[in-house]
Amino acid sequence: MLRGLGTAVALPFLESLTPTVALAGSLGAAGRAAGAPPVRMAFLFVPNGVNVPKWVPERDGWDFELSPILEPLANVKQKLLVLSGLTHDKGRANGDGAGDHARSASVFLTGAQPVKTHGANFRSGVSVDQVAAQRIGKVTRIPSLELSCDSGRNSGNCDSGYSCAYSNNISWASPSTPMAKEVDPRLVFDRLFSSDLAGEAQRARERKLRRRLSILDFVLDDARRLETRLGKTDRRKLDEYLASVREIEQRVERAGAIDHDSFTAPPEGLPAQAGETMQFEQHVRLLSDMIVLAFQGDVTRIATFMLARAGSNRNYREIDVPDGHHDLSHHQGRPEKLDKIYRINRYHVTQLAYLLERLDSIEEGDGTLLDNCMVVYGSGLSDGNRHNNENLPVVLAGRGGGSIDTGRHVRYPYETPLCNLFLSMLDRVGVEEDYFGDSTGRVRGLTV
Repeated sequence: MLRGLGTAVALPFLESLTPTVALAGSLGAAGRAAGAPPVRMAFLFVPNGVNVPKWVPERDGWDFELSPILEPLANVKQKLLVLSGLTHDKGRANGDGAGDHARSASVFLTGAQPVKTHGANFRSGVSVDQVAAQRIGKVTRIPSLELSCDSGRNSGNCDSGYSCAYSNNISWASPSTPMAKEVDPRLVFDRLFSSDLAGEAQRARERKLRRRLSILDFVLDDARRLETRLGKTDRRKLDEYLASVREIEQRVERAGAIDHDSFTAPPEGLPAQAGETMQFEQHVRLLSDMIVLAFQGDVTRIATFMLARAGSNRNYREIDVPDGHHDLSHHQGRPEKLDKIYRINRYHVTQLAYLLERLDSIEEGDGTLLDNCMVVYGSGLSDGNRHNNENLPVVLAGRGGGSIDTGRHVRYPYETPLCNLFLSMLDRVGVEEDYFGDSTGRVRGLTV
C-alpha cells in the first residue's frame, strides 16, 4: 500500500518487491509458483437470454470463428473459451410455475433452486464467488466486489411471486443473504482507495474536495520513497498504474448522475437526478475500470457485475433500439425483434470486450493481468422467448494463471451442469470443494 491521510492505494504486482512482500499467490493452488501473481475471478451477468443462432459458433475446437454476437471479442479471441451445452437445471420451474427471469439470476452463481416467495423468507444458495471469498477473501483488503448498473430493492414481488431479491442479485453470502451491490462508480472508487482508519477517510474526502486534490496527492511522499526500491521496469509499471488511477479518478469526477431514463419501466431504487446523466456505456466502463484497478492492486480477487437486473426492460436508444429489452426477448420468432435482440446482445459483448482488453493491456508476471484471471460472462437463460435453461450462453475469458488452454469453442454434452465449471474454477483459486450447487464433477475441456 501507498498510504496517506485517509487514503490507501494498493500496489500492482511488482517483481522488485516479491522477495519481501507476501503475495500469497494462489494459496497453494496446483502448479502456482511462490510469488506468482494471484488468480482472480469475475462473473458478469446479462438478462433475458440471447439470439441463440447468432451466439453459438458453427465449429468446435481451435478452428472456430466468432459468431456475429461475439465478433467484438476478436482482439482477445485467443484468450477465451466459448462454452456451449452447459445447463442450470435449478433455473427451471421444477414444479414452481412461472418466474423464469427471477430464477435465472438467483441460480446463475448458486446452482440452487430458489424458494418461491415474495416475502422475507426468500432462500437461494451460497454463490460461487462467495464460496471463494469466504476462503481466500481474508488475504485482500476487500474480500469481494459486487457491482451493478441497476439499483433495486430486496423486498416485494418482482416476477410471478418471486421476491425482488432474486431478480436483483447474483451474489449470495448465505441462502438468505444477498450481497449488497454498488451502483455508483464514485462510491466504488472511494471504497477501493480509502483508508480503513476511522474518521481519516472522511477528513481526506473533505480536504480533497475543498482543495480540489487527487487521492494521489495524499500518497506522493510514500510513492517517492518506494521508487528508490524499485528497478527500472517496476518504476515504469508503477508510474503507468498511478497514471491510470488518476485518469479514472478524473472520469469519475466528470461523470453525471446515473441515467434512469433508458428504462421503459420505472426502476426501483435511486430517484432520477437533474443535470447531466451517465449513459449506459459510460456507466459500464467506469465500473469495469473499477474491477481492473481492484484486480491490478490486489484489493480483491473476486468480483461480480450485473449489467442489468433479471427481466430488465431497459431500452438502448444509443444503438437505435428504443424498445424494452424484456419485451423484445418475447420475440415469437419475429425477424425484426430477433434483429434488435442481436444488436443488444452484441452491444453487451462490446462492453465485455472493453473489460477484457483493459485486463490484457496490463503486464503482469510473464503475461498480462487477463492471463491471471478467469472471467465468466453469460446469462441464466438461453432463448428469452422459450425461457429455457439448457445450452446457456457462456464465455470464459483468461488463462487462470496458465491453467486453461484458451482460443477454442468447447461443446459439452447436453445437460452438463454449469456448476461443474464453477467447481473447476474454485480449484484454480485454491478452494477445493467436493461439490458445488448441482455439480456432478469437474468440467472437462479447460485443458487439452
